[in-house]
Amino acid sequence: MTVNAVRLNHAVLFVSDLERSIAFYQQAFDMVIMAREARANAAFLRLPRSGNHHDLGLFGVGAQPPRPHGSLGLYHLAWQVDTIEELEEARLTLANLGAFTGESSHGATKSVYAHDPDGNEFEVMWMLPRASWGDFENAAPVDRLDLPGEVRRWAGVRTAAELVPVDPS
Repeated sequence: MTVNAVRLNHAVLFVSDLERSIAFYQQAFDMVIMAREARANAAFLRLPRSGNHHDLGLFGVGAQPPRPHGSLGLYHLAWQVDTIEELEEARLTLANLGAFTGESSHGATKSVYAHDPDGNEFEVMWMLPRASWGDFENAAPVDRLDLPGEVRRWAGVRTAAELVPVDPS
């Protein structure tokens, strides 16, 4: 028997400076604070279009040495956008915040990467329409992203609402 989960609901991060991290995620994603827990020095934030109570929990723990890249633990989080144009906007926003670190095409997904003030890496990604995955159905390449070309090809195509059908058996 396995856990019958349907998706990842939220992520929780330890951060050195809670207020600095709140400000970053508000500037980067327009997140709003849904709740605070002073006893735990924590805040819970929601994305503007989310149906979740919260999408990100932040727990301030004070200054600590950064975890070496490639060490055990979480590598990154991935936030999905609805259109390729929103991915292009995310790239610009993250660059303007000094957080942008790179980009790539993974075949069925197109991604930009960044880090928060504590060095926690995250991805903002757009997924091709399910019917267009083709050879990428069972592949996850790491290729150069031609974002202007992808915008020309996929402009106006929304994919965030696509769901995998539930098999009733």
